[in-house]
Amino acid sequence: MLMHTRGILVMMPESAMVLTGKQALDYSGGVSADDNFGIGEYDRIMGPNGQAQYWAPDLTAACALLVRHYDHAYRAPGERFPRRATTTDPVERDVRDFPHDVDGCVFATVGDIFSDAANPGRKKPFDIRTLLRAVGDQDREPLERWADMQDAEGVVVFDAHLGGWAVTLLGIESRPLPRYGRLPGDGPAQWTAGTLFPLSSKKAARAINAGSGSRPLVVLANLSGFDGSPESLRRCQLEYGAEIGRAIVNFDGPIVFCVVSRYHGGAFVVFSGALHDNLQMFAVEGTYASVLGGAPAAAVVFAGDVTKRTRDDPRVAALAAALAHARGAERAALRAQLAATTDTVRSEKLGAVAAEFDAIHTVQRARDVGSVHEIIPAVTLRPRLIEAVQRGITRTINETEH
Repeated sequence: MLMHTRGILVMMPESAMVLTGKQALDYSGGVSADDNFGIGEYDRIMGPNGQAQYWAPDLTAACALLVRHYDHAYRAPGERFPRRATTTDPVERDVRDFPHDVDGCVFATVGDIFSDAANPGRKKPFDIRTLLRAVGDQDREPLERWADMQDAEGVVVFDAHLGGWAVTLLGIESRPLPRYGRLPGDGPAQWTAGTLFPLSSKKAARAINAGSGSRPLVVLANLSGFDGSPESLRRCQLEYGAEIGRAIVNFDGPIVFCVVSRYHGGAFVVFSGALHDNLQMFAVEGTYASVLGGAPAAAVVFAGDVTKRTRDDPRVAALAAALAHARGAERAALRAQLAATTDTVRSEKLGAVAAEFDAIHTVQRARDVGSVHEIIPAVTLRPRLIEAVQRGITRTINETEH
């Protein structure tokens, strides 16, 4: 259950984890539920809070789950990594042909995610689980950790195989997700795509720690940064975000990080190559990488430029000149027209400045300044990830031997 541990906790029906049973709580004047299950069962307590990682319907299924876990995590005595498994899935397989049939997403295949025609600007939503499954070995079913952790749905963690190598495969959900339960007034109404919220940050840090010393970490990132709402700050966003950075620094093994859509904000800090010597940074062609996205840059950093461009636009300038000489009812009508035109023109200028910013802060620029090591075509996504995993494993073993 702790942030740094690597084991798993499986719960079954009619099981509960409690500090004090219902009767003892009642007699001591504490707050209890209707029974012990209401205090600490999987469905209401231990699954949603992430302390139990898996649920199994019976003991047989729980043992099968444990065997699947060891399939990814077991290391023979004296060996540094789990042994490479046999796979019939070709290393060179093109993930773009993998079907993407998800409600609320317009893509038919994974290839559409990387298509300039189908996904211009890389801003359309897609399902990260589909992409993770497309990349992983098709003859070995991945095992998802913390699948029922509430308010952490923005991060998906698979124990999977890549080219036969056991890896921790981590992705950030890339479509908006609904929130359940009571919604605070100072937080988001939904979990926005590509954003880390407090508990999803905690889940990411725990996943990284879980793979440390055991198997490589592979991150497929569409990440615009951390949510900075009052609710998120109140719920320890800074602490859990820092835990990701700490987990990267302390990670024992190779890390492969690949930008698959957009990559902005605080993610540049916690997933920085400067934090880990064996971290390889890739980006798929056509993706975007910068400290700040074009839209917020235009609205905040270049707000003065946007205001000047709006004021100098012929449509706004003509109405302003006419308003200066108008009187009476005509002046009131012109003032309303000027306000409406200014809003329209300002929106246009915001979009133009954002596009100019994104055109400059391309993934090529990120590579040139060292934030990304290499840009790869989407057709080579799977083979290049496998190659990077193998290279990282070899480096780790060599460093251990010396």
